[in-house]
Amino acid sequence: MTDESTGTLRSRLVDQAASDLEENRRRQQELAERIAVLRQEEALLTGILNLAQRYEGFADPSRLPEQLQDEPALPKAKRASAGAAARRPEPARASSAGASPKAGAKAKSRRPLLGDLLLELLGRHDGPRPAKELRDELLAKHPDRAPTPQVVRNTLESLVAKGRLRRHKEQRSVMYTVVDGRSES
Repeated sequence: MTDESTGTLRSRLVDQAASDLEENRRRQQELAERIAVLRQEEALLTGILNLAQRYEGFADPSRLPEQLQDEPALPKAKRASAGAAARRPEPARASSAGASPKAGAKAKSRRPLLGDLLLELLGRHDGPRPAKELRDELLAKHPDRAPTPQVVRNTLESLVAKGRLRRHKEQRSVMYTVVDGRSES
């Protein structure tokens, strides 16, 4: 090999090494940014998990903190984890079965619960109704609500478990009716 060809080869190898080094630095920067995003997501999910574990023992979903319709999710989670205990003294939490906490919650302008809407729709019919028809009727009367079929079925089953609805099986279909004498319980 001549000195000229050796110099050209060396020049190409140096250029290739510099290019590879630059590409490695760019990929390292991308990965560092991705790691930072993943750490933020991990912190958020850890906070959500902590809140879920904190409220896991509550059987009554009405006792769980609720997010207002126009309030973003992240600030609510931060507020709930940071100062829930400071805002609500222990005796008020223990007496949540009383009327005062629920009366305050009802004073806020919120959408009605899905279960209440389904009970209202079922109450308008004499016979049993399948979950699919109830969902279709709900979507027609409340276009702002769009629960999935599974959410509707889960809500109906929850009302069955609470004794507010009765489940009927007709062949492969499951039908629901409102339990009579509900005001007695």
